[in-house]
Amino acid sequence: MEFIEPSMLIALGFVAFIAGFIDAVAGGGGMLTVPALLSLGLPPHIALGTNKLAATFASSTAAFTYYRKSLFNPKFWRASFIATLIGAITGTLIVDLISTELLEKALPLIILAVAAYTIWHPHPKSENHQLPKKCPKLKRCQWLQGISLGLYDGVAGPGTGAFWTVSSMALYRLNILLASGLAKAMNFTSNFTSLVTFAILGHIDWVLGLTMGVCLMAGAFIGAHSAIRFGAKFIRPVFITVVSVLAIKLAYEAWFM
Repeated sequence: MEFIEPSMLIALGFVAFIAGFIDAVAGGGGMLTVPALLSLGLPPHIALGTNKLAATFASSTAAFTYYRKSLFNPKFWRASFIATLIGAITGTLIVDLISTELLEKALPLIILAVAAYTIWHPHPKSENHQLPKKCPKLKRCQWLQGISLGLYDGVAGPGTGAFWTVSSMALYRLNILLASGLAKAMNFTSNFTSLVTFAILGHIDWVLGLTMGVCLMAGAFIGAHSAIRFGAKFIRPVFITVVSVLAIKLAYEAWFM
């Protein structure tokens, strides 16, 4: 890859900070970082791998914050961990088999679809502060949810945190803070799993990934504490606007230029 100017690194760092904040609050920070990396001219495989390195910083910070605030119970969600890990490895291996040209055309559409979903499918409301009762149906839901979203995170990634939050509230009737705690922990699981796989395959720009990762981590720390204190509603308008503009730009460049 060509030398990146310091001003460009600063701009990427700023985008990463905002993405880390957004991801910790509402999920979907990858919808900012992936387009930002693609806009540099990185091949899609490298952009996705580099994004996993950066995203692992943010998701680990947010997950630890929710765990420390007793908003996530690792033992209760053991099946989700295993399912997510399997899904993420499978998804990342699938990416390695997909052509660069196909990824360049598909990623903007995926990002646009996630943005549209975020606009038209607001978080379901729930005030339940308790975990669901353990039963065979619960374990089946955990496996199905973990495999599906782990696979998606391995293949693409943008919006995974938001999908985890929304689906957890719908499946388990959790309130938004418990659902967010689960989302951050599972997002970290799939991010780290995909990161290791991408690293083995050689699809990571380490300088960009580490630079953005530090900024993502700072944004995630502030975002997680803000989400716990204020909730996620205040970030949605800015989040949706920025994501839509970036996705449309990428789609135009991939399909019409």
